[in-house]
Amino acid sequence: MKKIQALFYLFLPVVLGGIVGFLISGNIDYMSLKQPPLAPPKLAFPIAWTIIYILMGISYYLYKKDYPKRDTLDIVYYLQLFINLLWSIIFFIFKTRLFAIIWIILLDIVVIYMIYLFYQKKRISAYLNIPYLLWILFATYLTIGIYLLN
Repeated sequence: MKKIQALFYLFLPVVLGGIVGFLISGNIDYMSLKQPPLAPPKLAFPIAWTIIYILMGISYYLYKKDYPKRDTLDIVYYLQLFINLLWSIIFFIFKTRLFAIIWIILLDIVVIYMIYLFYQKKRISAYLNIPYLLWILFATYLTIGIYLLN
């Protein structure tokens, strides 16, 4: 695997997440919303997402080292990344909270499927995405809670 290609696999989620974070930064109204129980402080989100995006990149890089040909998992990986990144725009810029619930449930489903596909071919890649799944399930709870309370 070429070094440029490896760096692309490793850092694409972090770079794209950073770009979306920059785009939504002026529209984040999290602290002004009524929060459900267990809502973390605003500072927790960039820390958690940076860790998750790094783990996501590592998992995909490890997978691509062994499976360089394109397959279904590649499509599902990039699809979940797209859905993930668009959620922040839907929730914070467009402020369509009900649609954000539907969108994040779609993300939950696609990530579960991605982990299942990773598990079949590269188990470490599946395990590296478990914190991601747990975090988005928690984010689903927060999204529903914020919708219901506001």
